[in-house]
Amino acid sequence: MAAYKDLIGQKITKVTSNPGEPKTGQMWYNSTDGKLRGLGIIEAFSSSSPLATARRLLGGAGTQTAGLAFGGRIAPNASVASTEEYNGSGYSAGGDLGTARFGIGFAGTQTAALGFGGATPSKNETEEYNGTSWSEQNNLGTARYSGGSFGIQTAAVMATGSTYPTTPNATEHYDGTSWTASNNVGSARYNLAAAGTQTAGLIFGGQDPTVGKTEEYNGTTWSEQNDMNTARAGLGGSGTQTAALAFGAPNAAEKYDGTSWSTSPATMATARGSIGGLGTQSAALAFGGSPALSATEEFTSSTNTITGAAWASGGVLNTARDEGASSQNGLQTAALYFGGYASDPSSNATEQYDGTSWTSKNNLNTARYSGAGAGTTTAALYSGGFSNPSTLQSAVEEFDGTNWSTQPNSLSTARVNPGGCGVQTAALVFGGVSPSPGNPLTSTEEYDGSSWTNGGALPAGQSHFAGYFGTQTAAVGAGGNSPSSTYITTTVEYGGTSWTAGGVLITGTRVGAGAGIQTNGIVFGGATGPGAPNYTGITQGYDGSAFSTRPSLATARIYPSGTGSATAGLAFGGNAPPYTTATEEFTGETETANIADFTTS
Repeated sequence: MAAYKDLIGQKITKVTSNPGEPKTGQMWYNSTDGKLRGLGIIEAFSSSSPLATARRLLGGAGTQTAGLAFGGRIAPNASVASTEEYNGSGYSAGGDLGTARFGIGFAGTQTAALGFGGATPSKNETEEYNGTSWSEQNNLGTARYSGGSFGIQTAAVMATGSTYPTTPNATEHYDGTSWTASNNVGSARYNLAAAGTQTAGLIFGGQDPTVGKTEEYNGTTWSEQNDMNTARAGLGGSGTQTAALAFGAPNAAEKYDGTSWSTSPATMATARGSIGGLGTQSAALAFGGSPALSATEEFTSSTNTITGAAWASGGVLNTARDEGASSQNGLQTAALYFGGYASDPSSNATEQYDGTSWTSKNNLNTARYSGAGAGTTTAALYSGGFSNPSTLQSAVEEFDGTNWSTQPNSLSTARVNPGGCGVQTAALVFGGVSPSPGNPLTSTEEYDGSSWTNGGALPAGQSHFAGYFGTQTAAVGAGGNSPSSTYITTTVEYGGTSWTAGGVLITGTRVGAGAGIQTNGIVFGGATGPGAPNYTGITQGYDGSAFSTRPSLATARIYPSGTGSATAGLAFGGNAPPYTTATEEFTGETETANIADFTTS
């Protein structure tokens, strides 16, 4: 047997603390705790951002960091055509299928996918996706749904499936142009899972009745293999013929090595069937499911422990209120919340957060709400807003860490519900309404620490934003109201001189909050429409080009405030209803080395 040094290239070293970034295969002796240690393989599911459209019996293609979800069922007799693209963190909107359907067959990648078959009723349509839009292709020979599908866009397979009330065992090949018949599967069934390529495929599980049967395909014929440990239907699958993964229905996972199945120690957090799946045996994605769910989980087999992004409860505010302003350039562990609306109705309260609890600070000179905030806990800025009783304000106050002082130079235009960001000596106020009610403003004002000057005008009037964040020279204002709508998806970016169109929100939202920088931000909470407002906890991440989904707030609310970053954000206050003191901390996905203890025998 080869020595450890010959295999790894170094001896087992003696250390007093574990290395910060250990390498795969590396071992060391920790003399402090007397343990022989190294990186251990861990298999686990971790929660990720949800689908924008909850659904089941949907199609999937691609990888864990570049996936595609399309079609699906949202009600007993309702199908969707929507497509969502997954980037490893969240989903963004893709082009819709030409034909809405569920139980769709699927193959390929995020930028070269294939969707075929489906219901209701049984369909034979085939569509190709180019990363932007779907186009109609030649039909399947046998219309059916919920079959076993695998391969790539130019070499795919559809095996068995349902034509209700019958279950054919037909197999068909797609060559990038048309479908041709191949040899039948051994066991006809539907709601099964599949993996592999056109010349090395695998189908497993399914119903009619529920089975754990496994069959391998060599491009011509099928051969029966060892059954799964648990018979199931409506499961998800990923991987290849010799390294496949089965998961869901209900929540257990199994791995196939080309001969037999073994049970994985990993279990899904949300037990479900009719699930979508894609990826490899060591990096898979599970999404949607029954009943119509938006939940997404990542399966990873690696030496790292992955913790999904999530919101967690923080310390509660001393005074429940909404429509307050915040230190937009603050931190998750150092935030300032000032003003707001409560039963008073306007408030002059100021509170500071230290990462654990809120402490009351000296009050604003003018009680008000729905103004623009900026700055930090020791150098904050509050501009505009409403004071009681609904008096429109242009007044500006500065906070020095102890006291607020009214500044001699006010906003040029008094306004309410504008966007605001930046620091005390380089702040930005944009949009809003003046007077109220009235059409949203296009004007922008820049503050240099002593006076205001006009900045570039917004492309169109915008107020009551879904969220805003950034700096005076790199700002984002997302969603909100326009003169023609109260729930818009429009996003604008400021470059220090002028505004340009940014990425489009997945869900039109208003009166929410935001955190981060222009190229990496989040917006959260608020109200969605159209029609009567729906209080929401929806969180959407922005990468400077497009929005994608993130885990939702635990407490849905309108008019929250926020600060921090896209990976360490903070949400506080708002109306849930009623006015809330709830604070939530957002933490992005983290990945840490899984250090394990080893023994000899």
